[in-house]
Amino acid sequence: QVQLVESGGGLVQAGGSLRLSCAASGSISRINGMAWFRQAPGKQRELVAYITTVGVTNYADSVKGRFTISRGSAKNPVHLQMNSLKPEDTAVYYCKILTEWYDYWGQGTQVTVSS
Repeated sequence: QVQLVESGGGLVQAGGSLRLSCAASGSISRINGMAWFRQAPGKQRELVAYITTVGVTNYADSVKGRFTISRGSAKNPVHLQMNSLKPEDTAVYYCKILTEWYDYWGQGTQVTVSS
């Protein structure tokens, strides 16, 4: 089964930037869309950004204008560029790939924004 592994997380000061990537261990077919979620301590996992196979994007209101989701290669199918980071963006970030038959999740990467 294909595994997803996120990278690019870390500690950054408020106002800084990070770029998250999602690597796939194998080929994924019949993709319907790709997304980034995040989960902060004590909170539910929430959708951050979504992109369709034709490039239509959707963002949570809290990240609009600051984050950009983009499609990549078959090995790194989706990225998340995060600019103007705020302490409230601190969370574990997960990539998700939705197919006709199965939804793939990564294990998450920690993003910590200090004030």
